Amino acid sequence: MKFTNLALTGAAIGLANAGPVSKRAISDADILNYALTLEHLEASFYEEGLKNYTQEDFVKAGMKDPFYANLKEVASDEKDHVDFLTSALKAAGASPVARCTYNFPSTDVSGFLALASVLEGVGVSAYLGAAASIMSDTYLTAAGSILTTEARHSAYLRAAVGEVPFAQAFDNPLGLNEVYTVASPFIASCPSSNGMLPVKAFPALTMSSMDAVMTGAQVDLMAGSGFNTSTSDVNAAFITVTGPIWAPLKSMGDGKFTVTVPKGVAGQSYVVLTQGNKQATDDNIVAGPAIVEVGKKTAMGTPSGMAAMGMGGKKNMTMPTPSKSMAGSWSSSSATASASASPIYTGAGQKMSGSIAGVVAAGVFAAAGLV
Repeated sequence: MKFTNLALTGAAIGLANAGPVSKRAISDADILNYALTLEHLEASFYEEGLKNYTQEDFVKAGMKDPFYANLKEVASDEKDHVDFLTSALKAAGASPVARCTYNFPSTDVSGFLALASVLEGVGVSAYLGAAASIMSDTYLTAAGSILTTEARHSAYLRAAVGEVPFAQAFDNPLGLNEVYTVASPFIASCPSSNGMLPVKAFPALTMSSMDAVMTGAQVDLMAGSGFNTSTSDVNAAFITVTGPIWAPLKSMGDGKFTVTVPKGVAGQSYVVLTQGNKQATDDNIVAGPAIVEVGKKTAMGTPSGMAAMGMGGKKNMTMPTPSKSMAGSWSSSSATASASASPIYTGAGQKMSGSIAGVVAAGVFAAAGLV
């Protein structure tokens, strides 16, 4: 389901432009349409990628079989999610939102996979964050079932781009407005018939670099259009399931900041700017989230995204083995290839980070009015 200054601030769910902001209370139908906009975006993303890049393109990018076939399975899952949510909304007497027109900035296989990894990660965070708002046990179970599948997609794709599949013990939830803010750069337009969604966007928050960072590193942030540069008592919070982790923040003026990555966050993480440091909620978030990929060391002292790992199992989803010249992609010539055909993943190195930066920055900086 998309990157993070990973400049994303920008990235992942087709909520933007799904309709004007609604001021009514959030209902289960709202949540299902919120999820459907995300699934429309993801399904469209994979459909476009499979149209633009052939199996041969993935092979040339350095990925071994059967990964192109696995990618098609992921695309099929997303389409099934769209069909399921659409049917559920119709059965409940609600009007499902229609597919929008999207703008995905990836221009090659590496960029496509980098964006796929971010989108899937945001999708996991979106479902996790929305779960508490679902009233129906039936809908909650259905959403949970989709969430676990998205998490599997995310783990597989993270490994494909050289990141540890399971970077931390707990995933990070994002609220509806936070996801909306991250998603909007990928939405070009939506049908006027789409109903209102109970969401609003915060000012964008972008990073100067998309490279993975370590705990204690300093990251440069820039708040986009709509950020009030005169806001006082601005703080930085990394969103986690147990609450915000406050990080040292230094203002450089004109909406530019430097934040120090705190302990307690790893993998695809989200940082927001808040007014005050008592909470990080819709009431006091003033910019963000920006997506930050936080690495960690393995027992051998090697960056986790570079550690060798193996995986096999259903759908023959063995881990990709990229060449040294490329930053993580998939390929496949046979969906029936043995799961042991290439069981070891050696990591994609730093090049993928650069690919992510280019892909995400293109969409996010444009949306933020920075280019």
